[in-house]
Amino acid sequence: MIWVLLLVAFFWGLGHLMKVPTSRRLVPIGLVIATILLAHLTLPPEHPLVLRIGGSFTGWAIFLGALAAIWAYAVGVAALKARARNVPGTQVADKATFSDAELDRYARHIVLREIGGPGQKALKDARVLVVGAGGLGSPALLYMAAAGVGTIGVVDDDVVDNSNLQRQVIHRDADIGKPKVFSAEAAMCAQNPAVNVRPYHQRLDEECAKALFTEYDLILEGSDNFTTKYLVNRVAAKLGKPVIGAAISQWEGQISTWDPKGGGPCYQCVFPEAPAPGLAPSCSEAGVIGPLPGVMGSMMAVEVIKELSGAGDGLRGRLLIYDALYGDVRVIRAKKRDDCPVCGDG
Repeated sequence: MIWVLLLVAFFWGLGHLMKVPTSRRLVPIGLVIATILLAHLTLPPEHPLVLRIGGSFTGWAIFLGALAAIWAYAVGVAALKARARNVPGTQVADKATFSDAELDRYARHIVLREIGGPGQKALKDARVLVVGAGGLGSPALLYMAAAGVGTIGVVDDDVVDNSNLQRQVIHRDADIGKPKVFSAEAAMCAQNPAVNVRPYHQRLDEECAKALFTEYDLILEGSDNFTTKYLVNRVAAKLGKPVIGAAISQWEGQISTWDPKGGGPCYQCVFPEAPAPGLAPSCSEAGVIGPLPGVMGSMMAVEVIKELSGAGDGLRGRLLIYDALYGDVRVIRAKKRDDCPVCGDG
């Protein structure tokens, strides 16, 4: 068997020295391989040629199949990189934009027709601010970092508590007592060192919301209180920033894109007033199934990628409601209200 491998190496090396194209170098190697398989298939096991070759038909077939799979993978990766380099109108594969490691990491995005090289470059150039690093923010932040969103801001004034770890998967047991934004920053940078994470350990108020929102293209709202939800909606609508917002309780979650500038309603168009105290208890009061924020937060990340890359249809003007207990999904149409105090004509 050794001499066969040496013969293959000889043909390959000789072809390389003579600068023979790869396709032609494979011809003598293919003949050697075909001879080996044919010998094992037609000659008796005790034949001198079979004994000199070594192995068996099955063994050689498995070995050659493994080599073919490795070669096919390498060719596939090279093709993806070539496709990214040759996308018209974009320098997505420029070394100043993407490293080889990034091209390999995002290959499954680049090969998607709806995203491709330009979409992946748009993700890297984007700036997304996430309000809340809790149940909804955790998966959204992780998946945005994994997807290569270039700049991700996260604002939250809370610290990691033991009771968070049942659902807030971005934090670890060792992070208990640490500000959530710094715990989230460490997890995202560990997942993808190529992203720029900006942590803001502060409570969001009107003044800092205006200052922060102007620096970002898109806002994700995953807070757990109505005061913050209405604040984010009000400031974002005034600045013309789209908001991907979600909410969860017990077994149910909902998500939509609030964007009056883009023709959709804002949050207050659909929910004119916060519910009376006691009608919408928090997760700590009513409970929540652990994976539910993971489902809804992942949906938020999907909507971010669609929004930034221009793929598919977003949730503007649609409120998606997911019932985890009964495995049911409903979509409700939503329209702008002329009398809305945030985005209405008045």
